[in-house]
Amino acid sequence: MKETSIIISGFGGQGTLFAGQLLTYAALDYDKVCTWIPSYGPEMRGGTAHCTVIISDEQIGSPLVRNPNAVIAMNLPSLNKYEPLIKTGGVLIANRSLMDRDADRADIITLNIPGNEMAEELGNSRITNMVMLGALLQLMPVLPMEVLKTALDHHMPERNRKYLPLNYQALETGAKFAAENLKEAV
Repeated sequence: MKETSIIISGFGGQGTLFAGQLLTYAALDYDKVCTWIPSYGPEMRGGTAHCTVIISDEQIGSPLVRNPNAVIAMNLPSLNKYEPLIKTGGVLIANRSLMDRDADRADIITLNIPGNEMAEELGNSRITNMVMLGALLQLMPVLPMEVLKTALDHHMPERNRKYLPLNYQALETGAKFAAENLKEAV
């Protein structure tokens, strides 16, 4: 059975929960079995928020994850909390924009990406989550990029549909950065 667990974590307001929802919708659209469990602090915006997504070919035994296959860490507290938990051989996408250190595990694939700066260069800092998600799919192709784009088209709230092309561009930009800048530990 092929099962992949992903934790996306950051400050409230960074789009961590939406990124996880989008992965879940895409997995469902791709006929996968999946779970999505959100968690956020009482402060919401500015507090911590994370979600756990499991994507599988078969029934999922438990939605709880102790050692994920991948983590997207949108801020330093998320890096500090989840870097030690990633399975050996797993993937870490770290938003270097909000961190004062690089990830330091030698037994995982790590990409330190300036997500905020990349999103701002595209014209909207609120798409950092899509930059990070694009990078993840490049390094861990659990779903095809086109399936994610289709899910984005189908599930983006009406009030934000004008940002759809920008979100597509952010996904592609993150994937391109990952392809060009991967630093894999020996």
